Amino acid sequence: MMRAGFPLRPASQALVVVDMQNDFVRQGAPQEVSDARTIVPAIQGLLEVFRRTGRPVFFTRFIAGPSRTLMWAFSPECTDETRSCWPGHQRRYGDRADMLEGAAVIDDLTPRAGEPVIDKFGYSAFFNTNLADALRANAVNQVVVVGTVTQICVEDTVRSGFHHGLEMVVVEDGVASFDAELHAASLRGMSMKYALVVDSDEIIDGLARVGSGR
Repeated sequence: MMRAGFPLRPASQALVVVDMQNDFVRQGAPQEVSDARTIVPAIQGLLEVFRRTGRPVFFTRFIAGPSRTLMWAFSPECTDETRSCWPGHQRRYGDRADMLEGAAVIDDLTPRAGEPVIDKFGYSAFFNTNLADALRANAVNQVVVVGTVTQICVEDTVRSGFHHGLEMVVVEDGVASFDAELHAASLRGMSMKYALVVDSDEIIDGLARVGSGR
């Protein structure tokens, strides 16, 4: 049976890694998503093949503080008491002895030189950022999305990308949530009208074929 949507187009893809930050991923983080630690190997595999084949890679960071915004009403961890995702604010986590910046991308997925890090003060990576322009400048038509949280920043990014006329692809084993039911519902909703939902192996295999000239 033909899959609804569009075919994968490895030669026009970019990878967007959403909010894989210490204050979401590390043990004991103020906005901990424990399942985000389980998707790190899949994201590492995708990063390796995107980098090896010369396809663009982007990272996003959810940023808060120092002044109150509407986001604080729904994420009280971002207030000046806890300072979750405040740039420069450091803390210790249950899985690390050293102090780490909460807003930073986890060092398991450290962005390389030349890989843009898009800072956003909301859920969508497209809202009030230069991501859409950066994708166009790199001749990207298809955006592969991984990261956390599935039903919040991932989904809002996917919906926004769709409305920018981009083909959005969600990697099922590369996104994570703190709520299994919302995670499943979000993937189902996105797959119905907004994005392809695929396994990481399908993306890796497609890029590997392009890289080998097959």
